[in-house]
Amino acid sequence: MTAVTAASHEDARRTRTARPTRRRLRNGAAGPLFVAPFLVLFLVLFLTPLGYAAYLSMFQNRLIGGTTFVGLDNYLTAVQDPLLIKGVLRVAAFFVIQVPVMLLLALLFALALDSGLVRLARVVRLGVFVPYAVPSVVASLMWGYLYGPDYGPFAQLGETLGLPVPRFLSEGWMLGSLANIVTWEFVGYNMILLYAALRAVPQDLYEAAAMDGAGAWRIAWSIKLPALRPALLLALVFSVIGSFQLFNEPNLLQRLAPDVIDSAYTANLYAYSLAFTSQQINYAAAISFLLGMVIVIVSYAVLLTANRRGTS
Repeated sequence: MTAVTAASHEDARRTRTARPTRRRLRNGAAGPLFVAPFLVLFLVLFLTPLGYAAYLSMFQNRLIGGTTFVGLDNYLTAVQDPLLIKGVLRVAAFFVIQVPVMLLLALLFALALDSGLVRLARVVRLGVFVPYAVPSVVASLMWGYLYGPDYGPFAQLGETLGLPVPRFLSEGWMLGSLANIVTWEFVGYNMILLYAALRAVPQDLYEAAAMDGAGAWRIAWSIKLPALRPALLLALVFSVIGSFQLFNEPNLLQRLAPDVIDSAYTANLYAYSLAFTSQQINYAAAISFLLGMVIVIVSYAVLLTANRRGTS
């Protein structure tokens, strides 16, 4: 009887120790299963095209000899290409002009909506966000019509009133016109990022600040703006990536101002023209790879600068 009881206790002990082990194994396998769809898509849609572009950039298609391995020759040619350098500098100037204005407007809208003083706040929030839902192609066509020097409403209004109208599609105004389109498109997106960050701030901080006698401006400066720092940094990094990838807007406005926007107006447009117009696929792959490296370097520099300022 004693032996039977001891055997039963031993079986029960083994069962109790085996269950947690199986549970840990199941829990350990759950993580990779959840991450697997992302890893597959990341491999197929990002790493594979990136690797293929790097592979193509190592070759040249020559009249004599066909496709030949040239190593880094395409990259050496690209870093000395005046058209590419000019395009990169142009999008850098676009970034310096457009991004601060866009983020400032998004910040003002987010603070105004979070203050609770705006009437019809939901309608305003939706109205500011709606342009982001408009495809960039449609937005470029719409603003191209508004910019039109002959048929656009600004030109017609100027002729009616006898007032001079800026030539929005001229060389001096083109970069600002493009910046206006992109700002109109993405202010709402960045506003939602900042507004969501503001809504996550505990109300206790506002109540404590109000009890200490802080007004609305003081609360915004001392509590809301510091709380928005991570969201602003995220919006800034996204803006870096978007600015250096500028393509749709100049590509469509090129039809309206071919003398101003050439095939190398931006680095991305230059790579596209080389690949699909000039059929220089290998050189275009090298330029695209270099452009990706520039985006990574600039984004890292922005993050490093912001972190150093936050630490100091």
